[in-house]
Amino acid sequence: MTLPTLFIPHGGGPCFFMDPAGGPPDPMWRPMQAYLSGVIAALPERPRAILMVSGHWEEPELTVNGGDGHPMLFDYYGFPEHTYRLDWPSHGSPDVARRASALLEAAGFPTTEDSARGWDHGVFIPMMVAVPDADIPLAQLSLRADLDPAAHIAIGRALAPLRDEGVLIVGSGMSFHNLRARGAQVTAVADEWDAALTAAVTDSDPASRAARVAAWERLPHARFAHPQAEHLLPLMVALGAGGDGPAVRDYADHVLGWAISGYRFG
Repeated sequence: MTLPTLFIPHGGGPCFFMDPAGGPPDPMWRPMQAYLSGVIAALPERPRAILMVSGHWEEPELTVNGGDGHPMLFDYYGFPEHTYRLDWPSHGSPDVARRASALLEAAGFPTTEDSARGWDHGVFIPMMVAVPDADIPLAQLSLRADLDPAAHIAIGRALAPLRDEGVLIVGSGMSFHNLRARGAQVTAVADEWDAALTAAVTDSDPASRAARVAAWERLPHARFAHPQAEHLLPLMVALGAGGDGPAVRDYADHVLGWAISGYRFG
């Protein structure tokens, strides 16, 4: 069974866990929480492991997090004290990290390993919702700090064999990520960006799809939606790994006036 690949939104900081008593999140975040809670059940089979690429880890050279256990990296600021005690105690997946590294090296992408780094909130926050029992091992791959779109699509293509090996490849970011964008006037702009991005991502021709997404800066309001590109680049990896299969938007909502989408490939 070949698994699809996913690009998921990870929300804002610990947004799903703001209640110290463990109650539901603010209504604004509940549709995203519901989506994330169903992504594993929607797969054709349960993955044996996850390889995740987060918008919160960049390195000059591709780096895999290959250790067996990882602390949480609380890389968010100004939130309630209890959110700095959150935990997602899943095992790492050293074998998937090694396999990913080998595939990348074979495709011409030098790769190094950092077994000590913790899981950033682009990993553990959505995984606490998607895999609450922490019973699927996970390996993490960094972005490459040049944030080259075509290169990250090629990185995804190099990783595609993992899909036939029971590994779910997940890009974790946000389809819109301008934290200074507020106000009613933002929604129309965000909607135009989201429509253009979704049209490119779901292009039925795989070659055209890759070319259009690699040229994302040409889309309407691109640099308003992403002043920096790091939260969009995980999408490139998921798209590349998805190969020539269908691409669909499987999540759509508005948060803070921003249109936010999630996508599934293959």
